[in-house]
Amino acid sequence: MRTPRRVLPAVLLAGAATFAAGCGPGADGGADDGASGPPGSSSSAVRPLDNPDGTKPGLAPLTSEGERAEARRLLERVAVKGRGPKTGYDRDEFGYAWMDTADGVPLARNGCDTRNDLLRRDGRRLRFRDGSDCVVMAMTLADPYTGRTIEWRKQDAAEVQIDHVVPLSYSWQMGASRWPESKREQLANDPLNLLPVEGRANSAKGDSGPASWLPPDKGIRCAYAVRFSQVAVKYALPVTAADKEAMLRQCGEG
Repeated sequence: MRTPRRVLPAVLLAGAATFAAGCGPGADGGADDGASGPPGSSSSAVRPLDNPDGTKPGLAPLTSEGERAEARRLLERVAVKGRGPKTGYDRDEFGYAWMDTADGVPLARNGCDTRNDLLRRDGRRLRFRDGSDCVVMAMTLADPYTGRTIEWRKQDAAEVQIDHVVPLSYSWQMGASRWPESKREQLANDPLNLLPVEGRANSAKGDSGPASWLPPDKGIRCAYAVRFSQVAVKYALPVTAADKEAMLRQCGEG
């Protein structure tokens, strides 16, 4: 049974558990001024090392040598294998897009689809469809990939897209083709593997691994490598040797 959507007092909106239960800002379609709303509506980006379940917003850079050393330790845990064929891949093998019913991931079964969950997590100054506390109609997004601030409106939906950090086609070629469908649905809807980003950057990435594509903003590349690795470790998903080498290079010593 889905949890009914409802409005809670602002004092209850600070924790990820509240957001996971399906609570959002007021359903009157008004602007979110940061006084209330789900985590991410007024928060700055969080380092991936401090966000192991992906429920906190954004992707903050790793700048200190201690952070980068911790990043390299995580990267070393990622297994390596060759990339297999794309034969048989179809997006539907990972469930229908933005399903709210994927088991085993935060924010599931909260009455709001995965895409809108992610817009609510990372967007600021949110505006909702009249009568809804789920469907985001407008927001401000600090795009982690380009460093741009995007004033997004739903009528220009493609300007912001939800990126699968580890692309679904990539995962298929690295072993997900042999997973049960439930695990593929989990990967496709796991907030750890999802970031709202500039649409053009997401389109340029396609199904590339880190050896072929990295975010245009060089300052975020180590954090991106960490997030890619967090997903790979969580799902026991190997990467190619070239991709692992590229990620380690982004988090190399100063």
